[in-house]
Amino acid sequence: MMKESYVGLVNESLETNWDLKAFSDYEGGTYSFAEVASHIHYLHQLYQKCGIKAGDKIAIYGRNSSNWAIAYLSVITYEAIVVPILPNFGPNEVHHLMNHSESCFVFASQSLWEALDASKMLTIMMSISLDDFSCLYATQDTFLDNVEEFNRIKSNLQDKTCINWQVPSNDKLLAIIYTSGTTGFSKGVMLTHNSITANIVFSRNHMLLKPGDRILSLLPLAHAYGCSIEFLYPFTLGCHITFLGKTPSPQVLMRAFSEVKPRLILSVPLILEKIYKTQVKATLSTPRMKIFLGIPFIENIVYKKVLQKLLDFFGDNFIELIIGGAALNEEVQIFLRKIRFPFTVGYGTTECGPLITYAPWYENRLNSCGRCVDTLEMKIDSADPQKEVGEILVKGENVMVGYYKNPEATRETFTNDGWLRTGDLGIMDSDGFLYIKGRIKSLIVGPSGQNIYPEEIESIINNWPYVTESLVVERKNQLVALIYPNMEEADKDKIGENQLSESYNKLREEMNKKIPAYMNVSRIEIYPHEFEKTPKNSIKRFLYS
Repeated sequence: MMKESYVGLVNESLETNWDLKAFSDYEGGTYSFAEVASHIHYLHQLYQKCGIKAGDKIAIYGRNSSNWAIAYLSVITYEAIVVPILPNFGPNEVHHLMNHSESCFVFASQSLWEALDASKMLTIMMSISLDDFSCLYATQDTFLDNVEEFNRIKSNLQDKTCINWQVPSNDKLLAIIYTSGTTGFSKGVMLTHNSITANIVFSRNHMLLKPGDRILSLLPLAHAYGCSIEFLYPFTLGCHITFLGKTPSPQVLMRAFSEVKPRLILSVPLILEKIYKTQVKATLSTPRMKIFLGIPFIENIVYKKVLQKLLDFFGDNFIELIIGGAALNEEVQIFLRKIRFPFTVGYGTTECGPLITYAPWYENRLNSCGRCVDTLEMKIDSADPQKEVGEILVKGENVMVGYYKNPEATRETFTNDGWLRTGDLGIMDSDGFLYIKGRIKSLIVGPSGQNIYPEEIESIINNWPYVTESLVVERKNQLVALIYPNMEEADKDKIGENQLSESYNKLREEMNKKIPAYMNVSRIEIYPHEFEKTPKNSIKRFLYS
């Protein structure tokens, strides 16, 4: 059990950073730490008047925002249990999750709430708008009066006397996070205060930020990765967090990074891979540039300019960009390492809140996602973990207590001696660096019994011209590659569909000569739509198998 407590770290941060900026909405308003404390204090009073007790569940359903973060902090400092719900879940799924979690109270964006049916959420007593904290729904008139009173006095706090909130014991449940995974239906991951504290303490010790540092929150706060590293951790250090709150298109991101100039950046591979393919690779592949890159002195100048261009895109103020959620393409990794771009790849899962492995950019190794965090133990379930692929197993402070109301899934996820089965496959070198090979459920067994990891083949295909993304599946004992083409780039080069198919097949033949025969792709199928994704931008493979 951790000595520290996350609520204790919150109390300390509010007192220490009272006058500093805490939260901003991109192109919107700003809250100081004092104002955050005030809102939390009066939300506690609202909960009390509405009969909310410690251990009750309070859901949050909306896009990233300052009010989302305030709502979250108000719940966990009240000793209630927070239930973050991803904003891309549809109404039917939300109705189910509200009932399954037995949430009695919900903060929701007004636009999302309007698509729901209150009569189908049997335990909800009240809904509060994340837009302005107004009341969207109440089962009692007195609740409306309580909300009106809260909105009159929510910013009236004058001193720090209210901050001394009760620190729950670390074995108490803090959150139920419903996953949206690549392999099936949502499960409610139960994370204790200890799990969250372990994640935050590790981050404080190894991802060095300081008061006043700026953070741009891009990833969904309802997911453990974005919530822990972009919000919960920097808040304890007095950082100023700006919530993007909109779809992170390249144009939006470029402007936001330039304005916010974040100190630490979290990303999914897709963003870096798109920038590399569309801006870097396209430029360096021209005949003229190939000549320049053949001259050592000129080559160094070109790479320095490319590096600066990438640094400028991300605001040119960050100490590190951390990739999570999926593997980063090897070609992209090699190039970024060559120009000394400060990025690293980490690994985690919601069941660990989320951190499992990390190493700073100057220590991490090619294709590795770092070493096990010091709040966990990790092992590979194989006879030779350095050479033979096996399931990644973990045990320690970060690990969940189980799946809510799902004892069968909980039993299946833990070994008899308490190790968490991650469902991911990997190897680990002699220095403890982890190399992920794929998911157990995506593993394809070849006709002669060979293990085929489709992600390895996809990483090659995704580097082909005019490919947005790919998915390798098994059809009648043969490997088939589904490709969602980049028609915008193809149209620019006046490449029609027939030419595109011919190009893909030539590349397929070339690829098959370089990889083991049992990994050979028999044919290419052009897929007309983007593959359906999880919030981490991982393809929902089960939909295409």
